[in-house]
Amino acid sequence: MKKNYGAVEILNRGIIYIVFILISFFVFYPLVYTVSAAFSPGNGIASLNIVPFKDGVTLKHFIYVFTKTQYWVWFRNTLVISLWTALLTVIIASLSAYVFSRFRFVFKKPLMVSLLILQIFPSFVGMIAIYVILLRIGGLDTLWGLVLVYVAGNIPYNTWMVKSYMDTVSQNLDEAARIDGASHFRIYSTIILPITKPIITFLGISSFTGPWMDFIFPKMVLRTPAKQTLALGLFAFVSDKKNEFTNFAAGALVIAVPFVIFFLFTQKAMIQSMGSGAVKE
Repeated sequence: MKKNYGAVEILNRGIIYIVFILISFFVFYPLVYTVSAAFSPGNGIASLNIVPFKDGVTLKHFIYVFTKTQYWVWFRNTLVISLWTALLTVIIASLSAYVFSRFRFVFKKPLMVSLLILQIFPSFVGMIAIYVILLRIGGLDTLWGLVLVYVAGNIPYNTWMVKSYMDTVSQNLDEAARIDGASHFRIYSTIILPITKPIITFLGISSFTGPWMDFIFPKMVLRTPAKQTLALGLFAFVSDKKNEFTNFAAGALVIAVPFVIFFLFTQKAMIQSMGSGAVKE
């Protein structure tokens, strides 16, 4: 019986290992294939070998992306849009969340419900209205117009999320600071923000990564090549008029490396901030 049980256990482990190996292959193969395409001597996707790195290694696609295109202009535009979107989203969402969490006023519940209702509808439903508004205020083909679109879309859900976290912070801290003569803004900046650092860190990271490779709204708002983002610039390599998949892969790989490094550093900061304690109700 013991021998049979041991054989069954070995068989089960073998099946599990095989299943995980197959899953890992299907998950990692597209990534490895893209990396190999960035270094492949070919140009189009049809010229690539199905076996990664079998055709050799070259750096000509990276040289082409850096010297023959406006890659660094796209990178700068994307970085500016992402940074301003993250900064404004954190400021506006945290301030509005503090107001909804700590104050009582008329139409408070209807306003919160309206924010929730706005988040239900997909973003592309209002694309015509967004286009008309940007046209009226001169925001088309501008980076600040795209930042305005992202920030406006981030406010409803993020206000709810940060407000729910602030509700868990004890209001005894507010009362103690108010007795000492602290203003509402001082309470918000010196007490509430440090305590809610975990959710604020998450909000900043998610608000930064959202616009980084977004394609739909930049395609609608931006027009001139000097205002394009990374998503628009790289998409031009694999459009109907071009079939430069290897150049596309090289540009995408260059984006991915610093982005992964950024995520690793911010993830560590977020985990550390999760360990910070506070008095909660």
